[in-house]
Amino acid sequence: MSTKEDDFVEHVFITSTHADIVFFTNKGKAYKVRGYEIPDAGRTAKGTNLVNLIPVDQDERIETVISLRDQNREGYLFMATKHGLVKKTALEDFKNIRKNGIIAINLRDGDELLKVKVTRGDANIMIVTQNGYAIRFNEQDVRPMGRTATGVKAINLRKGDIAVCMDIAVDEEQLLVVSENGFGKRTPVSEYKIQNRGGMGLITYKISEKTGNLAGAVICNEDDELMLINTSGVAIRMNVSDISTTSRATMGVTLMRTQEEEKVVAIAKISGEKNEESEDNVLDDEVTDNNSNKEDINKEQ
Repeated sequence: MSTKEDDFVEHVFITSTHADIVFFTNKGKAYKVRGYEIPDAGRTAKGTNLVNLIPVDQDERIETVISLRDQNREGYLFMATKHGLVKKTALEDFKNIRKNGIIAINLRDGDELLKVKVTRGDANIMIVTQNGYAIRFNEQDVRPMGRTATGVKAINLRKGDIAVCMDIAVDEEQLLVVSENGFGKRTPVSEYKIQNRGGMGLITYKISEKTGNLAGAVICNEDDELMLINTSGVAIRMNVSDISTTSRATMGVTLMRTQEEEKVVAIAKISGEKNEESEDNVLDDEVTDNNSNKEDINKEQ
């Protein structure tokens, strides 16, 4: 894929023309596009601007993209906001999405949707804050709610703090954090005990004037890559395996050198591991679709 300057590819997933591609925005809305409504394009094309597909407002950003199929409607959508609230809603509730979008979560004044994940109802969730705290809890602590609910408190934020990351975390993975001044590190997820929802969290990063606050965090493994972007539009890409693994309350090492007035503003994980189970499911769906097409042709004949 060709990209414009300062842009990069963050989401790559396998889907089909029969799937619903659901876009969740920072304003808590969900928009749906059928797979066949996205124009085909060559390998090196830049693609279609989303404003041509869904009616997003000028100040509305896409935070999460999820591909859903009719055979894949069991489970939940787990959402988190910058003010530390979380909510889970049955996937089935997002089956009928209007052309102009629907409310996915009812946000309080000043709050924004941070991230959405598909879960089976028993995942361990990690939330990381700007001031260097993290909490890990099981999603069974959060009861299922309707689409228009506001959610419940996941972490008790300290004054002036906001959440910068929500992800699913298992013991075999690492939490990678990056500060505004370009410092970062990896810490094994196993160092974060599972707590009750609504706690203050554990220290995950040693914030100082030298490091600045946390710009973001991701759950990763050795095969992933990381992309960092600063306020000057400079982007660098690196292997996660090249980043040091240290304990929770440390500063880490320099990942990106920043000049005065520059800050790291965005980080993104580029997955390097293929999900064999997902690929198998895709193949099964394709076989089902092909069989359906054959039956339709036979009926017409």
